[in-house]
Parts: sequence; C-alpha cells; structure tokens
Amino acid sequence: MKLVISIYRSSNLEYNNHMHKANGYEENAATFINNRARADNTTGTSSVRHWAKTLPADATVLDVGCGPGLPITNVLVDEGLNVYALDASPSLVQAFKQNFPHVPIACEALEDSSFFSRQFDAILAWGLLFLLPEEIQEVAIRKMADALQMGGKLLFTAPAQKARWEDVITLQESVSLGSEKYKELLTAVGLTVIEEFEDEGENHYYSAVKTTKNLA
Repeated sequence: MKLVISIYRSSNLEYNNHMHKANGYEENAATFINNRARADNTTGTSSVRHWAKTLPADATVLDVGCGPGLPITNVLVDEGLNVYALDASPSLVQAFKQNFPHVPIACEALEDSSFFSRQFDAILAWGLLFLLPEEIQEVAIRKMADALQMGGKLLFTAPAQKARWEDVITLQESVSLGSEKYKELLTAVGLTVIEEFEDEGENHYYSAVKTTKNLA
C-alpha cells in the first residue's frame, strides 16, 4: 500500500482543540507516520491478526487511535472485517482517509466520541490508552465497554507494570496504570480479561470480552 503523508493545517479554535486532544501527535504527525507506517515496521500485526481471526467473519470493529491506519488497521481490513476508525489528530485522519478511502473515520478524541452512535462486535486500541491521563483512561475503558455488544471483544495495549515515562515522539508523559488496575477497571464495566500477552516488540496486550452489562 502506498504511504501517504499529508499534514492538516488550520488556525481555528477547532484545530487548537484537536491539537490538545491528540496528546502531541498532531504536532508530530509527520514524524509518527514516517516511523510507524514504514513497510518494515510490522510490530503488532501478527498479534492483531491472530485476535482478528477469533472474530466472526462479518464482525464490525472499531479501531480507536488508528493513526494513518498502517500497519494495524490494514490488518483488520485485510481480514475482511467491517472497520470503523477514530483518531483525534486531523493530520493523521487525513492520511488515513487517503490510505483507506472506504473506511468510515471520525476525527474525535476517544473520551469525546459518539462512537458513530452504534455498538461494535470488537474494539481495538493499539498504543493509545497509556497516552491519556489516568482519569481519562478510566473514562475511555467505560466508553469502550458501553460501545461493545454483549459478547464483544476488546483488545488494547499498555505496559503490565505501573509506570510513568516520556513518549519518544511527543515528549509528553505516558502513564500505565498497571495490570491489576486495568483488570479492576475492566471488571467494573462488565469485561472479563481472557488473556494477557506480549508481542515481538514487548508491547503488553489485554484481551477481554464483555460478559455483563455495565450498570455504573
């Protein structure tokens, strides 16, 4: 697939809000695309493909924090799933639209999104959750649970250890709540963790299924 780098620019209030909500990735969109969407950067694709193959053939999947769509969203599309996408960075959304013109995408932060006013069979959040402040992560987990059909699956990445560190691209703080806290939050919103594992890049995955309705 041809790599497209297209940087969105505007001076209006809406753009400034997107810059804030994108957690530094709007200002650094070109750097991120150059690094993540390289043809030789396939980290995470085998793990996501394995997960995607556990979904029904006609499953509708939301990719949250999709970036330009390469390489992760491309796996979902390649598996023949009905894909929707979400990202807070206008530049990354624009690149995504050029890479995947037939995949619906919204330029919204996870915590503000309407999630296309529908529910999904599965939701993927690769490399996103730990970029958010702790309180927003809790909101994000609840919103993703609410957007899943009963029996729907969630897959996201975040370190197993509780930690804080500086993102190598944006230089902003990243926060992992740690495995025990993530499992506690998931259980509280009706999700059961069925597996934790790591990929070839040492990214830690949480695979969960919606088993009860969130009554909170």
